[in-house]
Amino acid sequence: MAYVASELSASKKLYLGFCSFLIPILLWCAVSYLPFIWHPQVQITNSGSTTFLQVGSRVDKAIFYSEAQNAVNHDQAPPQGKLVNPIYLPAPHEVALALVTAFTTAPVQADAPWFHQSLWHSIKIVFTAFFISSLIGIPLGILCGFSKTISQLTEPFVEFFRYLPAPAFGALAVAILGINDAPKIAIIVIGTLFQQILIIANTTRLVDKSLIEAGFTLGTNPFKSLFNVVIPAALPDIYRDLRVLLGWAWTYLIVSELIGTTSGITWFITQQARYQNFDNVYAAILIIGVIGLLCDVVLMKLGQRLFKWKLGAK
Repeated sequence: MAYVASELSASKKLYLGFCSFLIPILLWCAVSYLPFIWHPQVQITNSGSTTFLQVGSRVDKAIFYSEAQNAVNHDQAPPQGKLVNPIYLPAPHEVALALVTAFTTAPVQADAPWFHQSLWHSIKIVFTAFFISSLIGIPLGILCGFSKTISQLTEPFVEFFRYLPAPAFGALAVAILGINDAPKIAIIVIGTLFQQILIIANTTRLVDKSLIEAGFTLGTNPFKSLFNVVIPAALPDIYRDLRVLLGWAWTYLIVSELIGTTSGITWFITQQARYQNFDNVYAAILIIGVIGLLCDVVLMKLGQRLFKWKLGAK
């Protein structure tokens, strides 16, 4: 067994990473394809003499067996069906097919966006909001971590504000910014900015104090110490923090897109859920996860190139 201090080989990392996805997929397949594991409902294939059971509908097993037994007791044709999971848990192959169909099939409504257009709209909102948040949060977080005066002046309010739920500002954001994309961006900024300031401030404080003291010993001033010692030393860890915080921005996306006019991937999810097309709902949720994971992998590889001298950057 490998412990924290030991390093895994590249092949073992790849194998374990593959298993981390394979295990939940296998569990999903087992629940979907093996009736004896769960399958609490019956999908009607023949209603028999029971008129209220419609072909294609799903009912709980207890209700189905009761109606079937009742029909047999009265010498009538019993209903027939097959064991299935509830409609909100489609099988993996159904979700995979829905994912392909979403990209290749035009929307039912003539003026509705294609799936890839909705997805691209959401991506732009997330990265625009995170860029604005980082534009404020990174320098302010570094200053808070470097200066106790600025920290005491800023962090008490930031600590207070970060506990306020960002979606609560939805109505106010719409009133000020309108119903289009601006309030959605504002909600993501509110949800990530204050966390970002605190996390980056704490990361900046972890810079080795001996480096700062050595700089002052050599005659540097606070301004030069900040730009020549603190920022270069903290930058790899700040970069890693930003990768984590970007995931938080994605978590606020669905809530933010419900504010004002529903748009982006949220519009697709809500429309499909309304008509109980849960295979499409799962497909949309999974594609968000895939995009987020790909972004993180790209940023990780970029960080390894930018900060080769910093082991923690990996």
